[in-house]
Amino acid sequence: MSRRGKNRRDIVDGVLLLNKPAGLSSNQALQRVKYALNARKAGHTGSLDPAATGMLPLCFGEATKVSAFLLGADKTYRVVASLGERTDSGDATGNRIESADVPALGFAEWERLLGEFIGETMQVPPMYSALKKDGKRLYELARRGEEVEREPRPITVYEAELLECAGRRLVFRVRCSKGTYIRTLVEDLAAKAGTVAYTQNLHRESVGCFDSKAMIDVSRIERAETPAEVRQWLISPDQALLSLDQAHISREAADRFCGGQPVPAKAATNGLVRVYRDDDLFLGVGELAEDGMLAPKRVFSLSSPVAASNSAPAA
Repeated sequence: MSRRGKNRRDIVDGVLLLNKPAGLSSNQALQRVKYALNARKAGHTGSLDPAATGMLPLCFGEATKVSAFLLGADKTYRVVASLGERTDSGDATGNRIESADVPALGFAEWERLLGEFIGETMQVPPMYSALKKDGKRLYELARRGEEVEREPRPITVYEAELLECAGRRLVFRVRCSKGTYIRTLVEDLAAKAGTVAYTQNLHRESVGCFDSKAMIDVSRIERAETPAEVRQWLISPDQALLSLDQAHISREAADRFCGGQPVPAKAATNGLVRVYRDDDLFLGVGELAEDGMLAPKRVFSLSSPVAASNSAPAA
């Protein structure tokens, strides 16, 4: 693609589900795709460590307004753990700091131990994390060799499936709540078995209602000859909100809703809902009260019903 100036970037709205490769930070990946789209405004949701791979939802233009919803979404990971050694970072990029014998456990025994993590638990965040202590990122302190006390935080593991156990290699899939540190989960699982471990490989398969079928590789994006070719893979912002019920309102009500006024509406449930004009143009997120009045919470400015209904083809 030819080089483009910042002042000539286009208004681009939509979500792109990037299959982030290892070796790129989330922001580096975002900037590559932003350039390919020639987009003015962009952001990512739910950072992945540089060593991790998989789904990184990138939001452009009006779609940046759904970032908060995606940050709180459940996530699914495929995890490869290396048993018998522990690193200071909890993953393969760190320095080996401890070793231990690996118990001769069979598939059923590892499966039972993994199953003990299903449900609500408290987890102590790792030092190598972006959390702050007295204004400093924990990973900054960790790189200086410092360790500080961290408060346990509630997490939920909804599903955990053991896929493979062979020697020092353990592979499993886990669906969990936001704020769950997989590196810590791997270490805690190893501790239950009487050994140590680190995360050899981490691949995120899904975020919220998005699954891996719609992910696009960086190489495929960078082979595109024009921004228009990349834009065919954008997904409408409302697709990030499919867990919410929907409500349709008239054009007249839509003008008032977008102007910040409550309007009458109907939906299957009260609370947060996706709001559409009667021609299926996505308007935003509203909160429906028991009295039937719909108050705007996040208003979007998409130009047409066509823009609101685009979905990306499978990668």
